Amino acid sequence: MQDTSRQFVLDRFLFPRLSHAGLDTFLARRAIVRNLEGVLPRFTGTLLDVGCGQKPYRSLVLAPPSKVTTYIGLDLGPDALTNPDGTEIYPSSPDLIWDGQVIPLPDSAVDCAMATEVLEHCPAPEELLREVRRVLVPGGLLFLTVPFLWPLHDVPHDEYRFTPYALSRQLNNAGFVDISLTPTGGWDSSLAQMLGLWVRRRPMSRLLRRMASYAALPAIKWLQARDSIPSLEEGTPMITGLAGTALKPSLERKSSISPARGLSDGLPAVSAHDD
Repeated sequence: MQDTSRQFVLDRFLFPRLSHAGLDTFLARRAIVRNLEGVLPRFTGTLLDVGCGQKPYRSLVLAPPSKVTTYIGLDLGPDALTNPDGTEIYPSSPDLIWDGQVIPLPDSAVDCAMATEVLEHCPAPEELLREVRRVLVPGGLLFLTVPFLWPLHDVPHDEYRFTPYALSRQLNNAGFVDISLTPTGGWDSSLAQMLGLWVRRRPMSRLLRRMASYAALPAIKWLQARDSIPSLEEGTPMITGLAGTALKPSLERKSSISPARGLSDGLPAVSAHDD
């Protein structure tokens, strides 16, 4: 049963299929994997997965061309991963428990980090980013993704939608350098994603949903095939989300960036990977 459940998670996140039942999640999950695969050669040593959820990307980051030798998953404790009615959001077994204030690791403890679809759930994302910077080695790499065109989810733990300018500013304020951000999809993917979300998540009868899904599939296939990633330097593009990297400075004065002061307004839902 455990192997079957694990394979289900991998199929949903690592190998998403453009099918009638997955029209709402296919484009977003494929974009995460595509961008993550692009940075795998830069991963090395010990990796911290911030908001690891069900750890869907663990096997990917532990395989070549990544040079990661140790994977550490960080997330909220089981009691915090609940819906308003008290039910579990999803099963999670992190290696480290996030208490909402301090990552339980010493300074410069990990070589690289990733945070996929996490920051939008944090009441104070800059504070979390400061903690990630603290535990990274000098010159350590952070890979992250955030949604832009996405419905409310994990309610009430849904805080933000980031523009590239706001996300870049928060990374910079947290002490990161060499920040590089790129859209995960452009105009055509945005329309395809909205169609997929509409047919799979809008309240409607089962029969209507089935009919709408079959009708929308050819259009979504056509749109995603012709999509191009827009430049953030030109015009006013439409984007589905953002992916990017940032580095902890190779040399930094200890007094230049203040340590994390703790996150206010309760625990941020740093869990991810189940939108």
